[in-house]
Amino acid sequence: MKIAVNTRLLLKDRLEGIGWFSHECLSRIVRQHPEHQFYFLFDRKYDDSFVYAPNVTPIVAYPQARHPYLWYLFFEVGVPYQLRRIRPDLFLSTDGWVPTRAQSVHMVDVIHDLNFVHQPDFIEKKTVKRYYDRFFPQFAQRADRIATVSEFTRQDIHQQYGIPLSKIDVVYNGANEVFRPLSLSEQAQVKAQYTQGCDYFLFVGLIHKRKNLANIFRAFDAFKKSQDTDAKLVIVGDKKWWQGEIEDTYLAMQYRDEVIMMGRQQRDTLARLYASARALVYASLFEGFGIPIVEAFRAETAVITSNVTSMPEVAGDAAAIVDPASVDAITAAMARLWNEDGYRQSLIEKGRTRRELFSWEQTADKLWKTIETVL
Repeated sequence: MKIAVNTRLLLKDRLEGIGWFSHECLSRIVRQHPEHQFYFLFDRKYDDSFVYAPNVTPIVAYPQARHPYLWYLFFEVGVPYQLRRIRPDLFLSTDGWVPTRAQSVHMVDVIHDLNFVHQPDFIEKKTVKRYYDRFFPQFAQRADRIATVSEFTRQDIHQQYGIPLSKIDVVYNGANEVFRPLSLSEQAQVKAQYTQGCDYFLFVGLIHKRKNLANIFRAFDAFKKSQDTDAKLVIVGDKKWWQGEIEDTYLAMQYRDEVIMMGRQQRDTLARLYASARALVYASLFEGFGIPIVEAFRAETAVITSNVTSMPEVAGDAAAIVDPASVDAITAAMARLWNEDGYRQSLIEKGRTRRELFSWEQTADKLWKTIETVL
């Protein structure tokens, strides 16, 4: 069989959530199925590290998909042109976009979430919002089958676009094996290197309004005011949407000198930061899954997360669940995890059990079953 794959988010040293999903799943699928030929469609010069096996043929399709007009040209002109050349049995897209005009090929589409439907104010460019509103319903309707990463998003796709539930499979996300616990001496080395030897709370994610970092700043400030502690708050993530409420809240903090902004970090460094943190604070406003929750479980770090969208589904009883709109609730969870070691250890124990539900091996296997259903 010939399988063409949208791999435009496989970008060297720039993998985000969906990019990691693509990398972790595709690297396993192509190696586990050498009987099939895979054609990876990039939108720019690719790195050879993403050509995982001899049965992968990389192709650069044009133009580069960098904004809505070029998204349209890439998926409605560039990709269909390559599909006519390849004549694949199936087209797989791991980021939600599919060519709506390519009618002669079966398609599996992975839609991770519909946050733009529920939080349109978080999309700064109107052209992006118009593109999403116009084309994502078409993508969902065009796909022969849809995979998604949580039951929450499965139900959301069904309700928003009228796609039958029988057409949508849940494949979940995983977390890489690099995330693991560290010894106390190793943790001490991490703290000495990054936080002047102090314990800390950790936030991981792209800095965006949806991640609720403004309320996390407010909660940390309130926590520091109520506790006699040298605790730090470590922020790991690109400052892509820093200006506005997030920056203003940070500048207004009484304890902003206790906040350590680390920017984007390599995965090995990130794993060490997870495993040495007092707790992960992941009080996002909307997530299709929330990979940092599972990464923290694997690192045996306690988790604070939100009671909305997919996060309770992923966290189960293994996290402190809070209302992300309530600064008091986030503050109280931070204080409890700081002061009650028995409670923190109980969450870590539950996380050890919970993490077994999520692995990239299981994700790849489930996604392949979706592909086989269509083939």
